[in-house]
Amino acid sequence: MKTTVFIHTNNKQMIGAKVASYALKSRARFPERFEVHILSLEETPHLNKRGGHTYLRKGKEAVWRNEDLQSFSPLRMMVPQAMNFQGRALVIDPDVFAVGDVGELLESDMQGKSIICRNITEGYKSNGNSFYATSVMLLDCERLQHWKWDRQVDDMFSKRLDYGDWISLRLERPEVIGDLPEEWNHFDTLNEKTKLVHNTERSTQPWKTGLPVDFDTTTKGWRGRFMSIFKPQPRYLPHPDPNQEMLVFRLLKECLDCGVIDERFIREEIAKSHVRHDILEKLGTI
Repeated sequence: MKTTVFIHTNNKQMIGAKVASYALKSRARFPERFEVHILSLEETPHLNKRGGHTYLRKGKEAVWRNEDLQSFSPLRMMVPQAMNFQGRALVIDPDVFAVGDVGELLESDMQGKSIICRNITEGYKSNGNSFYATSVMLLDCERLQHWKWDRQVDDMFSKRLDYGDWISLRLERPEVIGDLPEEWNHFDTLNEKTKLVHNTERSTQPWKTGLPVDFDTTTKGWRGRFMSIFKPQPRYLPHPDPNQEMLVFRLLKECLDCGVIDERFIREEIAKSHVRHDILEKLGTI
């Protein structure tokens, strides 16, 4: 099968996914050598039907909410199955944007590894604990035939499989996982080395500035829910790096200019509060 990049998303982050898809192709030297597919939660009934169901997360029972901003995350584990366990695939979050040529990564030597992703051992994202960042993964799908996604989703909601272990690759043997250079999943960093910039800070995503925050910011438990009643709803903040904000706006403007996204779609997203209400005015200044 042709090498494929999968962008997994839900409707709330669809504009990010569309911009990410455009950036991958437009920044590639040989865009014809790979395909880009968008995996949407709303078009994946085996997961989408689970809204309100309980599952196991880091050893504790939680409620699955399709409306959560990152409810698409389990879809990243679906990719080998979507590829019929053949060929090579890259999966990325919808807030990951190509600055360099992704073809370099797609054609890189995986050195016999099944999975290539960042191994975070230090820094502000680690909180003192190492973990695999599965938000960007290069996969040898033939070596991942044990990723039976439908069955694993069933196991998650029957509490035989912990979401935290699954999504963080703790069920995989470490020797099959290779390390992805940080510039291919550059957390909130845009510099001369960046190949894929990842807007990991949800509260400052440039296309959402000023909107009411639509993900849980409270502490867990009844006390956090009780206290949130007396606090004003927080809003998405401006991105602290003007260069990263401008990158997103320029990519979106390019999408408009070449017809990848039309103005009607943007206005529909504004009406749903998926996109900041002044986005068209912002694009008009570029």
